[in-house]
Amino acid sequence: MRRLDKQITDKQVIEEILLQSDICRLGLVDQDEAYIVPVNYAYADNVIYIHSAHAGRKMELLKQNNRVSFEIELHHEVVKSDIPCNWTAKYRSVMGKGTITISNDPDAKKRGMDLIMRKYGADMELNYNEKVLARMTILLLEIESLTGKQSGDW
Repeated sequence: MRRLDKQITDKQVIEEILLQSDICRLGLVDQDEAYIVPVNYAYADNVIYIHSAHAGRKMELLKQNNRVSFEIELHHEVVKSDIPCNWTAKYRSVMGKGTITISNDPDAKKRGMDLIMRKYGADMELNYNEKVLARMTILLLEIESLTGKQSGDW
């Protein structure tokens, strides 16, 4: 990281970003092009859980190359100024790399969906229709490297 003064080294802050943000952006490779896709997710124990359909561009690319990059940000704000080039941003984010495992195991799907549903506010008993679970896949992104960055007064 070029700007070490912006690096987040506090593991609790990094964990807060991973747990509280709403969107994870996955970076995949499609031949000689980058492909970025935003996904809903949940995080637990160094794994990012993502639900997905069985088919689609994301799934085809993951079957070819399951190494991914990802980015997650929490709390961002544009800070304006009367001087055009003095505008800035206040943010906290994490970026990392990892490997995705595609799982159709019913127990893994239930665990992943429980985490995702609770993260986004489900407070009811979570019972899943087996036919619905059969139509989805759970992606398990095991984090291999991670950095945090922030700007602004925190």
